[in-house]
Amino acid sequence: MAAIEGVITVIGRKKLCEAHAGKRTLPKISGMAWGDGGTDGDGTPKTVTGQEKSMYNQLLKKEVNDPTFKNDEHTTAVYSATLESGDLVGKYISELALFDEEGDMIAYQTFLKKGKDEGMPQRYDMEEIF
Repeated sequence: MAAIEGVITVIGRKKLCEAHAGKRTLPKISGMAWGDGGTDGDGTPKTVTGQEKSMYNQLLKKEVNDPTFKNDEHTTAVYSATLESGDLVGKYISELALFDEEGDMIAYQTFLKKGKDEGMPQRYDMEEIF
């Protein structure tokens, strides 16, 4: 199976382009959301195009932790958030997204279903690679 990869959405790329052109200030990534709509009927992750404006079925959104950088060049930021022990118990997570301070979905990915048990926190990381 191929590695699961997320994409920067069209709105995310537009904001980056406008910020580089000096036409806007880039809002920071502030939230991560989990959903259960990332797979089709047979459990295969849906193809991600970057055209998505929202998740298929968002279940919960939380603030992200301060990002870390994966390399010294600062070309990959890692955003993390945790589903705590009592969050989304009994749900099957299959999509993940990053949102900025303006509420726009900036990055999105789908993956195989991950069950959420009570009493077991799950940490999710999403990388933004430049």
